[in-house]
Amino acid sequence: MVPIGTSQYSTFLEGLKAGGYDLTFGPPKSEGPVVIKVDAPNFVHVPQARNLGKDITPQSIVQLLSRKTNVLVALPTKQSPLHPLAAEFSLVLPPPSTPLISYSPKRDTPSTLLPIKVEDHSSPALTKHIEPVWFSGIPASLGSNPLLVPILRAPSESFASETTVTSGSADAVADSVERGGEGLWAGSSLSLATGFQATNGARITFVGGAEIFSDELAQKETERHRQSGNAAFSREVAAWTFQENLVLRIDKVEHHLVNATEPNEQYTNNDQVVFSTYISKWNPTKGKWEPYSGLKDLQLEFTMLDPFIRTSLPPVRGAPGKYSTSFRAPDRHGVFKFVVDYKRKGWTSLESSTTVPVVPPRHDGYPRFLSAAWPYYTGAISTSVAFFLFSTIWLAGEVNERKRSKGSKAE
Repeated sequence: MVPIGTSQYSTFLEGLKAGGYDLTFGPPKSEGPVVIKVDAPNFVHVPQARNLGKDITPQSIVQLLSRKTNVLVALPTKQSPLHPLAAEFSLVLPPPSTPLISYSPKRDTPSTLLPIKVEDHSSPALTKHIEPVWFSGIPASLGSNPLLVPILRAPSESFASETTVTSGSADAVADSVERGGEGLWAGSSLSLATGFQATNGARITFVGGAEIFSDELAQKETERHRQSGNAAFSREVAAWTFQENLVLRIDKVEHHLVNATEPNEQYTNNDQVVFSTYISKWNPTKGKWEPYSGLKDLQLEFTMLDPFIRTSLPPVRGAPGKYSTSFRAPDRHGVFKFVVDYKRKGWTSLESSTTVPVVPPRHDGYPRFLSAAWPYYTGAISTSVAFFLFSTIWLAGEVNERKRSKGSKAE
């Protein structure tokens, strides 16, 4: 669902349609179409800009996320009902009417319209090379929430200020410094587009201005007389937000003994166990899940309250999407879990937990002799032999004494 009056964003919207999305337009402050009806979301994805429907509030957007609906939010420069929503996701916004300003490089555009270079691999959400983009809007300072995914950073020479000085930047910066913490927001620590992935997998992205999606900036040339990367950047942001990119799932897990194929209901101490999991990645081009073997840092934990074993779970050659490892069950009985917990910034999390008991050997399952106990065996045998020899010598001595005593009496 997108707000009505979007002719200036036709490039962005046509890109969504080409991606297979069915768009529903809602007029501002209208009664419908409602985003949530009978406690169920009516839309899978909700882009939202300046004009809000009556049912679109910070509370309703949080409800959409809790129901795994993805949301793309373009924040206006002036105060709006969406500004308090950003604070719920560890984003700190500057005071109202505080745009991002930069006087470098020298150009013929307003100081509030910035060309920003997008570095390759600067964000996991950006999977392609993108030309510099034009940006006009507000920045945000990021909190310490690990679920935040920075997508576009502000240039190091830029700052946000309530005062705009067209003749130069020195007076603006000095005035901002005098205002204290609310007056000066500067540097590459600021974020212009920030994603947030909830624990249930839903995604929301905050962009500091809707102009970055506009046709005007998409067709505007950069300093090298190249077309800007706004169109490609907008498509990449939408692809990540609407879960086209970096989406994984666990298809199934298997566990069994080494040299076996059937899973065991329980394992015995020191058994050699094999654990395997199958992972797929969503392919938006083909519209289906495909086996994915690109994870190099996947781990398996065998836990009982705390991990007893933590080992790598490498991909298996010749078996796309399969990750497998083997280990020896700990020498302790109890209820254990095979745990796969993969969380990386920008990717959907992978969580799997399989419970299995580990029991001691049966009465007839222990070895007859233990090699480590040979000192005890030797001690027991030598003691027995010594006792037997001592008893034999003792008894033989008593017989000789009796014979001698009888012989002396006869004489």
